Amino acid sequence: MARPAEGRQPAAPMSSGQAARRVRILRAASELGAREGLASVQMHDVAKEAGVAIATLYRYFPSKPYLFMAVLEWHIEQFVGGHGNTAGAAGGTDPAADIAELLITLSVKLLDSPLLASAVALSSFTEYTSVVPARADLVDSPLGQAILRHLGGGVREASETDRSRARLLIYGWWGLFVAMLTEELTTEEAETNMRLAARLLLTP
Repeated sequence: MARPAEGRQPAAPMSSGQAARRVRILRAASELGAREGLASVQMHDVAKEAGVAIATLYRYFPSKPYLFMAVLEWHIEQFVGGHGNTAGAAGGTDPAADIAELLITLSVKLLDSPLLASAVALSSFTEYTSVVPARADLVDSPLGQAILRHLGGGVREASETDRSRARLLIYGWWGLFVAMLTEELTTEEAETNMRLAARLLLTP
C-alpha cells in the first residue's frame, strides 16, 4: 500500500467523545463511499453526514485520500477484532492455511462493497499533495498483529524474520486484492495465489 508523504500530524482523539466523533466520520465516509464512489464524495458531505463541523473533519483527516485510507484501516481493524482472534487462533496446526484464509476472507469482506473498495484502493495510489503523516510499519497494524498471533507470538516477541514474513504477506495480499478488484484475477485465482504465497513464506 502506498505511503503518504511527510506532513503535519492530524489530531489524535484524546477523549471518548473525540474518539466517538472520529468513528462517526469513518462510518459516514464508508457509507457515502459505498453509495457514490470516491470521486463523488465531498468532504463537506462527510462532515454533514457525521454531524461534525468541517474543521473537525479536517483536523482528524487532512485530505480525502487520507480519510479513505483511514476508512480501510478501520474496516480491517473491525474485521480483525471480530474474526482474527477466533478463526485459526495462534497455535493452530497449520498457520499458513490459517493466515491465508484470514486474508482471503478479509478480501471478500471488503469486496462486498465494490465502490468503497475502489475508493480505498484509489486513495492508496494517490500521490498526496495534502498534509498527511508518515505511516507506521505495517507489521504493527492490527492486521500485522493478527498474522503474528497466527504464527504463535505477538508484535513484541516476534523475530525479525517473522516480522518480514508478515510484512510480505500484507503486501502480497494487497496486490491480490487490487487484482481481484480490477478483475485482473478471478476470485479463485487470487485465493489460490494467496494460499501459495502463505505456504511459500511460512513453510520452514
